[in-house]
Amino acid sequence: MQRDTLVFDLINQELERQRHGIELIASENFTSLQVIQAMGSVMTNKYAEGYPGRRYYAGCEIVDQTEQLAIDRLKQIFNVEYANVQPHSGAQANAAIALAVLQPGDVTLGLDLSMGGHLTHGSPVNYSGKLYNAHFYGVVKETGLVDYEMLESQARTLKPKLIICGASAYSRDWDYKRIRAIADEVGALVWADIAHPAGLIAKGLLNSPFEHCHFVSSTTHKTLRGPRGGVIMLGKDFENPFGMKDNKGNIRMMSSLLDLAVFPGIQGGPLEHVIAAKAVAFGEILTDEFLVYQQQVQKNAQAMAKAFMDKEYHLISGGTDNHLMLIDLRNKNISGKKAEQALVKADITANKNMVPFDDKSAFITSGIRFGVPAITTRGLVESDMQFVVDAIDRVLMNTDNEAEIAAVKKQVNDFMTQFKLYPEL
Repeated sequence: MQRDTLVFDLINQELERQRHGIELIASENFTSLQVIQAMGSVMTNKYAEGYPGRRYYAGCEIVDQTEQLAIDRLKQIFNVEYANVQPHSGAQANAAIALAVLQPGDVTLGLDLSMGGHLTHGSPVNYSGKLYNAHFYGVVKETGLVDYEMLESQARTLKPKLIICGASAYSRDWDYKRIRAIADEVGALVWADIAHPAGLIAKGLLNSPFEHCHFVSSTTHKTLRGPRGGVIMLGKDFENPFGMKDNKGNIRMMSSLLDLAVFPGIQGGPLEHVIAAKAVAFGEILTDEFLVYQQQVQKNAQAMAKAFMDKEYHLISGGTDNHLMLIDLRNKNISGKKAEQALVKADITANKNMVPFDDKSAFITSGIRFGVPAITTRGLVESDMQFVVDAIDRVLMNTDNEAEIAAVKKQVNDFMTQFKLYPEL
C-alpha cells in the first residue's frame, strides 16, 4: 500500500506549527509521546461494545484489561467509587449525564454561555437547550464572580431538576458546598463539569466537587494532559432517585443508569485506542511530577495575569485561580475577533470569547481567552510570562501594522526554539 504523503505532509506541517508557536488556547495541551503512541496503536482495530467482562463481541480479553486499568487509575486519581472512561468527548459525557437524569422538558439551571458557561449546559443551539427547559444564572457585573444569590433565587423560583456548575471561560474556583445546599433546599441534583480545572482538582490545588456534587464530568485533554476524550465520575454511587429498576426488580444504582446512557444510549463501540491513551495519561497524573506541573500551571497563570493587568488590560474577576484568564478588550478598542486574527499572524494562538454583558455578537466578541497549560508543558515558567505578554501587547497595539507583527512572529519563533516539542519525531 502506497504511503499517503499528502496526509503525512500535512501532519508534519502541523507538528512544525505547534513547535514554532505560542499555544494559549485554554482547552489545549501537548500530550506525552507515549500517549500519542497508545492512541496510534492496534487498539484502534478492536470493536468492544459493552463494558469489561460484558462485551457484545469476542476477542476483547486484552482491551478489557486496558479499559479496566483506565477506570481503576481514574478512580484512584480522584478517590471516587465510579468512573466511565468511554465517552468520546466532554460533550458526549455531558449528553450521557443528561440522558441518565432528565426527561425532555425538564428544567435545568446552568451558567449562561455568554457569562463563561459551556454550550452543553443549556445553550439554545445545542441539544441541551433544545431537549430541556434550560435556564441560567450569571456573574456579578462588578466583580465577574458567579452570582450565587442569583443562582439561589432562580433555583427557588424554577425548582430545576438539575443544577449545573462548571464553565469554559471562568477563572475562579467554585463553591460546590453552597451550590449543593441550594440544590438540597429545592430538591435538585447537582452536576459539576470540571473539564477545564480537572488537573488542578486532581492534585488538590482547587476545591473538589466530589463531596457535594452528584455527578462529575470532564474532558481528558485540557489540564489532565491526555488524549481528546471524556469521562464521567461519581464520588459515591447511590440508588437512582427516579425509582428505575433492573430486570430483577431491584432499584438500579446511578452508576448503572450512567453506563446505560453512554452505551447503548448515545454511543456504540468505545474507542479502545483512545481509552488506552487515557490509561497512559492517568498513570502520568498519579506521579509527583504531575503535581509539580500543575503547581507551575497556577504560577504561570498568575504571573501572566499580573503582567496583563500591569499593562492595564481588564481581566474579568481581576485575576485567576486556575489555568486561564478572560480579558475584556473594550478599553483597548479592539474586538476579540480582530485580536485573535492578528495574534495568529504572529504564531500566537488564542481564541476570541464573549465576556459578561458583552455588547458584541458571539462571532465578533469583546474578549479573548488565554490559558497556560500547553506552554507550561513546553517548559515555560513565571519569568517567561513577561515575554509572552509583551509579544501579545505589541501585536494588539499594532493590529494593522504587518511589519511589526512579522517582527513579533520572528521573536516568537526564535524564543520557542529553546523549548523542545517531540524531539523524537
